[in-house]
Amino acid sequence: MKEPALSGAKGESGSTLKTLGMSDWFPLGDCQLLVVSDGVLRLDAGAVFGLTPRIMWEPLAGPLDEEHRLGVGLNCLLVRSQGKLILVETGVGSKATRLPGAAGVGQAGTLLADLARQGIRPEEVDVVINTHLHFDHCGGNTTYRDDKLALAFPRARYFVQKGEWEAANHPNERTRATYLAENLEPLADSRRLELVEGEAEVTKEVRILPAPGHTADHAIVEVSSGGRTALYVGELAQHPVMLERLAWISAFDVLPLVTLETKRRILERAVAEDALLVCVHSPPPGIGRIRLVEGKRKWEAA
Repeated sequence: MKEPALSGAKGESGSTLKTLGMSDWFPLGDCQLLVVSDGVLRLDAGAVFGLTPRIMWEPLAGPLDEEHRLGVGLNCLLVRSQGKLILVETGVGSKATRLPGAAGVGQAGTLLADLARQGIRPEEVDVVINTHLHFDHCGGNTTYRDDKLALAFPRARYFVQKGEWEAANHPNERTRATYLAENLEPLADSRRLELVEGEAEVTKEVRILPAPGHTADHAIVEVSSGGRTALYVGELAQHPVMLERLAWISAFDVLPLVTLETKRRILERAVAEDALLVCVHSPPPGIGRIRLVEGKRKWEAA
């Protein structure tokens, strides 16, 4: 997938940020943010757009492959906040593992290499936050080391909503294809797991916020500093156009009507606060804002 440049994004001081690529840290108050990538995931386009008729979404979705799959980003976020290096999401990961047959993962698993290009070793990450525990958001939490499953970020504390952890460890017929034991067991056996309920503060500038719908205990991550806010929106939407249209909801969401109200609440806040949004499945780097244009929501890539 082509990486769109970030041009013309307004910074927290009102000045225009320089054109950003995937390798650029950028400021948000006293924090520093960097989008890193676990590559590209290919998903069935019809499932991505759920009940929305193909005639409506196809002109806006972007190119599909020969299997009618849409390439979506695996955009993870690094945050430097109050002496902590925080990683939000870890993508699919690079383990040879059982994965949903319809998902194309051949271009995924690049996170550790992308971190290395930034000069960042896994041991330097202090915190990992998962918005939820589907395979494409936490697969990089673990890796094989000496032929044994181990934490990919051995010094990090891993933050997960308690309800999401319980759902992942007790999957049903619908969810067992995406909640994979190899992504969970090393965490269960470690002392690095932090189960939280509801809002949770990671640092004074970084908070985990409930955002149910995609799963019952799905969360987003807020970075707030210097009077400016960035929101890592997780699976609030799988494509930028789904941020513009409240009713366009993925078939992957287990509580679609809850998603509808969650999207309404978070997007109203994003518009009111001119918040920077980081979208995990948008084309890299997935950074932008929602604006009101003639009364309608419009995604503007930053």
